[in-house]
Amino acid sequence: MNIIKLGTSNLEVGEISLGCMRMSGLSKQEARNVIENALEHGVNLFDHADIYGGGKSEEVFADAINMNVDVREKMVLQSKCGIRKGFFDFSKQHIIRSVEGSLKRLNTDYLDILLLHRPDTLVEPEQVAEAFAELKDSGKVKYFGVSNQNPMQIELLKKYLDQDLIINQLQLSLMHTPMIDAGFNVNMVHDKAVDYDNSILDYSRLNDMTIQAWSPFQYGMFKGVFVGNEQFPEVNAKLDELADKKGVTASAIAIAWILRHPAKIQPIVGTMNPKRLADIAKASDVKLTREEWYELYRAAGNSLP
Repeated sequence: MNIIKLGTSNLEVGEISLGCMRMSGLSKQEARNVIENALEHGVNLFDHADIYGGGKSEEVFADAINMNVDVREKMVLQSKCGIRKGFFDFSKQHIIRSVEGSLKRLNTDYLDILLLHRPDTLVEPEQVAEAFAELKDSGKVKYFGVSNQNPMQIELLKKYLDQDLIINQLQLSLMHTPMIDAGFNVNMVHDKAVDYDNSILDYSRLNDMTIQAWSPFQYGMFKGVFVGNEQFPEVNAKLDELADKKGVTASAIAIAWILRHPAKIQPIVGTMNPKRLADIAKASDVKLTREEWYELYRAAGNSLP
């Protein structure tokens, strides 16, 4: 597994990470198999959130590996907070309470990374700054980031923060590419020219923020998986062709397509199937050519100006 550095931090992680949203439904042994398999294949960043399984995903994770100091040092733990039932909450009280809940469930003294999970339009950035400072000073959180935020939302937070924001989690897959599409269609008048993200891709590169790509196998927003989906014959034909050529699975090619971008985007893979994760991890050894990357982009239904 190739190693990348997250944002401006000194955290070095595998370029593919594991999302633990679905871990709440696993037995202790099943979860242990997933975690140990991930580490064996160089996947050492585990992405959590306080809402995953109502907190149970974090509990199952810690219980499965009998969390202790030696185990903890082998992994980078990331969690998110801010989504509540029917609303978002970036208040100081909620951020601190959420972190303390995650620490308890994960049976650890600290999170490597805390992300704010979707924007809260009622955010008072001064409160976020106070929460982050308290968590940092107490050693409960080492680094911070955001999820699903645009450049101006990030700039508003940065005005008050003393800490760097090292990550932005954003939806990106071969079949969901708005942050890429707009860059091809500058000064044009059609749907693909609409910049839904305010140049978030370029902003992230300029500010040394790592983009973590969530739902890397989904089309639309939770509409389903596109790999092997008969609704998308052209892109799957190209995925299968390249998979056969490179000696990996079609899913690995879909991840390799994300990894090929020079922004050093880190995909978050959510599979709880050890064999599938092992196959996907091989994407780290696949280097798509420029021509192959564009062939896949066009096969996904995109046209170039």
